[in-house]
Amino acid sequence: MEIISTSKGIGGQLTEFRKLVSNSKKITFIGTVGFCTPFAELMAFVLRGSDKEIVFLPDLRADEARSMVFSSYGMQLDEKADPAADTVVLLGGLAMPKIGVEPEKMKELVDELLKDAENKLIIGVCFQSMLINCNWPGHIDFDYIIDADMTNEIKKL
Repeated sequence: MEIISTSKGIGGQLTEFRKLVSNSKKITFIGTVGFCTPFAELMAFVLRGSDKEIVFLPDLRADEARSMVFSSYGMQLDEKADPAADTVVLLGGLAMPKIGVEPEKMKELVDELLKDAENKLIIGVCFQSMLINCNWPGHIDFDYIIDADMTNEIKKL
């Protein structure tokens, strides 16, 4: 894997994501409920005001896909939506072993969602190389993976 760009912090991650999806028309985020949903909302926030259609799909449950809309509270899940897209963003929580999502089944879903797209883009977004360490690139043909590392410090004053 070739590193094509580095950035720091959440702002850097969001800027790089916005660049990657600049030509996308419809973006479907796929992630675990609870853990990945706020990350999808955060990433979608940098696309507010654009003409992009944005959808969140929980795990492998395509029938539960919801549109994401900008509100006075930020990005929020809204009405049921068709998850077919030209860009699929897989969030790293899916690869955590305790979640139980098989990458082979995810590949089938991703292929189905992208089947009618003229320009297809598959992006992985994870922390601490979760997608890579769990060998998801061995099953899914990612175009890009945004891999962040997080360091936490608790300071007593």
